[in-house]
Amino acid sequence: MSKKVLDVGNCGPDNFTLTDLVSKQFGAEVVQAHGMQDALEQLKNGSFDLVTVNRLMDRDGSSGLEIIKAIKADEALASNKVMMVTNFAEHQELAVAAGAEPGYGKKTISSAETLELFKKYLG
Repeated sequence: MSKKVLDVGNCGPDNFTLTDLVSKQFGAEVVQAHGMQDALEQLKNGSFDLVTVNRLMDRDGSSGLEIIKAIKADEALASNKVMMVTNFAEHQELAVAAGAEPGYGKKTISSAETLELFKKYLG
């Protein structure tokens, strides 16, 4: 069975980059969500091996950290592996403090370090 990633709040080009990378490297499928409601519905109705959450939602600028907190606060969803997508270390730290796994930045998406992060969940 193929692995699945829920990508929350990324713009089209960034979603394409993630989809291209994880499909080629791990044979994983990427499903896109655009905000909190969309993400929570997808998680309640499907099974995902990894959830990536952009620091700011592309469509409305809302906080990815709030989405991570909502996922981790919901007993039925809290076990999902979630990571924040941001180039800012301070925002990564806040996400990890909220229960996320260490994430990656858009600038480093193709790095060996990021591939190792993905491998933990998709390899």
